Amino acid sequence: MKILKLIYKNLLRHKLRSLLTIAGIAIAVLAFGLLRTVVTAWSYGVEAASADRLITRHAVAFIFPLPYAYKGQLEQVEGVKKVSFASWFQGIYKDQSFENFFPRLAVDPETIFDVYPEFILPADQLTTFKQQRNSCIIGRKLAEQHNFKIGDVIPVTGDIYPGNWEFTVVGIYSGKDKTADETQMFFNWEYLNERNRQTESFATDQVGWYIIQVDDPNRAASVSEAVDALYVNSPAKTKTETEKAFQQSFVSLSGAIIASMEVVSYVIIGIILMVLANTIIMAARERIREYAVLKTLGFTNFHVVGLIAGESLFISMLGGAVGLLFTFPVCQAFGEAFPTMFPVFAVQPTTIAMAVGFSVLVGVIASVFPAYRSATMRIVDGLRQIG
Repeated sequence: MKILKLIYKNLLRHKLRSLLTIAGIAIAVLAFGLLRTVVTAWSYGVEAASADRLITRHAVAFIFPLPYAYKGQLEQVEGVKKVSFASWFQGIYKDQSFENFFPRLAVDPETIFDVYPEFILPADQLTTFKQQRNSCIIGRKLAEQHNFKIGDVIPVTGDIYPGNWEFTVVGIYSGKDKTADETQMFFNWEYLNERNRQTESFATDQVGWYIIQVDDPNRAASVSEAVDALYVNSPAKTKTETEKAFQQSFVSLSGAIIASMEVVSYVIIGIILMVLANTIIMAARERIREYAVLKTLGFTNFHVVGLIAGESLFISMLGGAVGLLFTFPVCQAFGEAFPTMFPVFAVQPTTIAMAVGFSVLVGVIASVFPAYRSATMRIVDGLRQIG
């Protein structure tokens, strides 16, 4: 109990220095938490991928389309439960600013919500979507971001598919859980295909990729091989892979950036260590004579080490706690600012555990040298110490 009182008194000796050190550690932990959340959110689609979904795309590159005629053939492959498809539409809504960008996909309204059961859409809205050719379905987060509501018309200027397009919102889907992407817009592929017949005949009856739902995830590999074998001699050869592998291929394109951010997050921990170590070394050097006096009064080396390590741990843990406390609102605000880039942006338990673990580790490491020096110094040498 006496040691705890002494630790508390030592912290209050230089209030400004202690406060600035705690603030520095808090900011570093906050930066670490934000960077780690960006890293985990960037690859969240990979972790959230369903085990029973396969993606079939063009073997050469994702940008090349596949014939619509493949759909009926894919449905006949053994092990296939349901087949849907989608095409990337892109286009420009209002302007090319980042805040007005969101995924716009031409899909098969009859099957898209069957292969993506995590997207919850009321039955009446789905019926309207199937019947109305220029209708669209949007995610809840997208509706909140742009204040879209049912009945609104979303004008889009085409780029991949030129022309002025208008999509009527007939439904708003919600995610089954927090891992579902609620920032997308789905519209009827037939609407796109009809326009292509008139203006872009070369793109008629073409789809971007197929989504295959298998009846048994354990058969994913054999189904993939069977699908690709169908078109091995076709001009439009296919590459079929699990949804997780498909998502990973996109994440890997920015792998260098993500790896750099991860390295920076660990560098921040090193900064915490140096800041705290400098503070503890300064405090210990100033109190060498006091520690020598304490030893003459009967305090052991264990007590001296406890004073130094306790102060170091208290500062590091308090700074870490403050940093973690602010991490949650900052990450929430960051996620709301970039909803389409990070559909799921939440601080993961692993990030919290790492921040707490590093705070403790930094507190221990920062106190090792000054604690050892003070504990091993002879009393007479300590009493001679000045400053």
